[in-house]
Amino acid sequence: MKSKFYEEDKLLVLEITEEIDHHTTEELRRKMDNEIERCMPREVVFDFGSVAFMDSAGIGMVIGRYKLAKMFGASVCMTNVRKSVKKIFEMCGILRLIPILEEKIG
Repeated sequence: MKSKFYEEDKLLVLEITEEIDHHTTEELRRKMDNEIERCMPREVVFDFGSVAFMDSAGIGMVIGRYKLAKMFGASVCMTNVRKSVKKIFEMCGILRLIPILEEKIG
């Protein structure tokens, strides 16, 4: 995972660079939590551009980071979501909480 924080906008972009499954979610959770708590952003963007596969463990990971960001008062969105991952988000209803942005961030 890579992260980029834009101080002037208080924008935190979390670029997920690996597949999301039960083997990778714990480390991703830890890294994302650390970045959200360290930066205390107004907006968090999950960039899924490098994610071709995600299982149900990823849904829990995303919802948990959504709750943490909201606790700090940040808005949350996603970008660069591939069709295969978008289908998972549609089926579980997560898009009612976290919108997908079509424009390029950063």
